[in-house]
Amino acid sequence: MFESHQGPSMNQRIFELGLPMETVSLYLLCCGILDADLTLSAKNILERWNGSEEDFRKSAQELEKRNILEKALSDGDGNGNSVFRLKDIHGWR
Repeated sequence: MFESHQGPSMNQRIFELGLPMETVSLYLLCCGILDADLTLSAKNILERWNGSEEDFRKSAQELEKRNILEKALSDGDGNGNSVFRLKDIHGWR
């Protein structure tokens, strides 16, 4: 259903976008989860996230707005079963 992850996912351009520290941290965490061959789910992210759930949601929204992260599968009820994917750098805003 989802594409297989290959190679390191982190792109240095994330540091040039002027994003808040929490948002960059979320991006780096997502990259680490993918590099460990784990599903990029809200559950897996929140198990490793050091901030509040509200900070996670704000940061995820910012990454989605910038076309860096997209919700690939939504649980619709907020139970942490949403699955995300990192977008290609060429579409970042």
